[in-house]
Amino acid sequence: MFLVQMQSIPVRKQLPALLTWLVLCNSPVTWAEQAAIDRPVNAEAAHTPATMDTAPTHEVELAPVRVSDTVSVAVRQQLPVTSESVTRQQMDETVNVVNTEDAVKYLPSVMVRKRNLGDTQAPITTRTSGPGQSARSLIFSDGVLLSALIGNNNSQASPRWSMVSPEEIERIDVMYGPFSAAYAGNSIGAVIEMTTRMPQQFEASVKALAAQQQSTIYGTSDDYQSSAWAATLGNRSGAFSWLLSANHLDTYTQPVTIAALNRPASPDGGGTPVTGAYMDLNKLGAPVAVVGAGGMEHKLEDTFRIKLAYDFTPTWTGSYTLGMFQLDDHAKMQTYLHNAAGNPVYSGDVNINGYRYTINTQISNGMYNFNEDHLMHSVTLKSSTQGQWDWEVVAGTYSFITDHQRTPGSAAAALNGNGAGTNVSMDGTGWNTLDLKGIWRPRGINGPHQTSFGAHHDQATLVATKYNTANWANGANGSVATDARGKTETGALWLQDVWHFAPDYKATLGGRFEDWRAYDGALSQGTPAAQPERAESRFSPKAALAWSINDRWLLSGSLGVAYRFPTVSELYQAVTTGNTTTIPDPNLRPEHALSSELALERSMDKGRLRLSLFREDLNDALISQNTLLSGSATFGASVQNVNKVRSYGLELAAQEEDAFFRGLQLSGSLTYVDSEIVSDPAFRNSADAPTDVSGKRTPNIPSWRASVVASYHAGEKLTTTVAARYSSRLYTTIDNSDPVTSTYGGFDAFFVVDVRAHYKINKNWTAALGIDNLNNQQYWLFHPFPQRTVIAEAKLSY
Repeated sequence: MFLVQMQSIPVRKQLPALLTWLVLCNSPVTWAEQAAIDRPVNAEAAHTPATMDTAPTHEVELAPVRVSDTVSVAVRQQLPVTSESVTRQQMDETVNVVNTEDAVKYLPSVMVRKRNLGDTQAPITTRTSGPGQSARSLIFSDGVLLSALIGNNNSQASPRWSMVSPEEIERIDVMYGPFSAAYAGNSIGAVIEMTTRMPQQFEASVKALAAQQQSTIYGTSDDYQSSAWAATLGNRSGAFSWLLSANHLDTYTQPVTIAALNRPASPDGGGTPVTGAYMDLNKLGAPVAVVGAGGMEHKLEDTFRIKLAYDFTPTWTGSYTLGMFQLDDHAKMQTYLHNAAGNPVYSGDVNINGYRYTINTQISNGMYNFNEDHLMHSVTLKSSTQGQWDWEVVAGTYSFITDHQRTPGSAAAALNGNGAGTNVSMDGTGWNTLDLKGIWRPRGINGPHQTSFGAHHDQATLVATKYNTANWANGANGSVATDARGKTETGALWLQDVWHFAPDYKATLGGRFEDWRAYDGALSQGTPAAQPERAESRFSPKAALAWSINDRWLLSGSLGVAYRFPTVSELYQAVTTGNTTTIPDPNLRPEHALSSELALERSMDKGRLRLSLFREDLNDALISQNTLLSGSATFGASVQNVNKVRSYGLELAAQEEDAFFRGLQLSGSLTYVDSEIVSDPAFRNSADAPTDVSGKRTPNIPSWRASVVASYHAGEKLTTTVAARYSSRLYTTIDNSDPVTSTYGGFDAFFVVDVRAHYKINKNWTAALGIDNLNNQQYWLFHPFPQRTVIAEAKLSY
């Protein structure tokens, strides 16, 4: 009917309405109610396989439009949350994408803590969450969870980006804040939805990539080379479609760890005199001797995915996805120290500039082997009637089949390649999810009400056992040194209604009820100790109101309550970061956030401008800090509930096509956040007495972040891009007692410039040359980050 009514309207006047209709009808993340933003409206997008809220009943032919063309305010009014997107064409032409997570690095307020190519520990930051808070965001691929909600850290709880190949992705959408009832309280920070594609005819592709980084850190200076290839193969035959993808990465990295020794209080003539140390300060401003580097990794990574889809009827589609990931990682160490005879020194009592230091395993801990074999399954069944009712079922499971980190117990064992050490095994860790969703349109797709609802269940299992072994490199497991295990489980029901109560107004009202429990917890550090079972229930209301002021301006306000329940590792696992071990607490309370946003957006002929004001009041925030450990008089680091954290700020985002002259595309963002501790009576900077930290900046959240991307399309073949990213420094301690940033454990301000040139040789061949960190800035985000890296790639598509 919509198309029939438009047939008598001139084509130029039809286009905005057609764009609106096509975007709404092809939303790949209906349940987020937002992925319409900047949907590519071209011939390829028009033939994207139908999803549950898609499948127009008539085929629509549109003239090709650039993927960056902006949809109207009327479309964006359908969305309950602020969101930003990146499309497959943008990934290909403007971003140096080696790994999937690279695709989002220029989006507003998002930073990926990626230490090297193929980093398996790459969480994101958001407006109000730092790089060590992986459980405060949700990352999905086609509705299947990739966030590792076994923990809230930047190590084993990092998202499993590697389970999706960049070549599969059609688009990525980022939603800010916990304003949709369709998502759990882990959406406090953001939700990332990756939508993969399915072929419409036979297709095949092969891509080869090579990269080289030149890096100098203290006494370590080298060229680090990487190579990668990716291949896809797929076809559609009637109702059946399939897509295979395979990726291989072979990479060498700069150091991940630095061995630094605290200088003793007074000089001492003892120990073997050595040379080669670098005198520096640690993040607290205390003098240290830097004696070596570690974590210089050689990684082999392989990912294989197969996705099968079948259209049972014109309106019902089922799909199955199998993903496998394998990692073989060998890290080596380096000492900077040499004795009088010129021999390298790795351990023992040494004398540096008149001070006596004792080296135990500070250098040799930088040598380790890491092996992973992970497996993912998912099944999806969707309807796409566009009538009164539609349904969706998504089930997924992720399993750590093999997950071992082997570390030598001494420098001698490291040098020999055998000898005593440890093996940390996480075999059996994983999670599974099930979502049942429905949507009711009582008066059709253009009616005033669209009511969505659903049920959710997830279970996360942690098994982390540290074994002693007689041969650290490949020996059998011996006695148990530590053991941490447990499970968390959440069931949820949610309901949300989008009500167009007037031509220019839309209200979204919803709520989510969650029932959570933690059980089967056990922590062993010599003597097994069963942990108490926990159960909590919470209700989270949501509300949003949008006003389309006119064809150009949209004003919206959102308010949402969210609860982020503790993860199984926060409850039961001791986590070591550098020289600090964070002790778990089985009695942690869920984080409670009250989030709000006021956004004003202007749509232009070839661009848009948005200003968002946001605020988050977070009670019982889960943050690692120094305090008396739970149930004891021992002083140490522990995840604790901080009474209240308050964050507010602004985010400015803009994009413009044909800016200044034809072919130039500009986009950028600026984020300011004022985040502070309001109340934290449990914090202590010593075992003596509590310390007042009211008014201190919240750890791991920078005040300023910005990005800008300028791309020039020189005809249809060549696209050149210059992009820049900036972040101000941040504190990592509750009392802001870490003034030094350019050191191991510190977090620098950084300004990094990237460039890329992408050339379409012909319809089958493309080539690209890029440089990340063109300005070769040396900066630290706890670890030393990559310096100038040159990336070249060639791709054959058929």
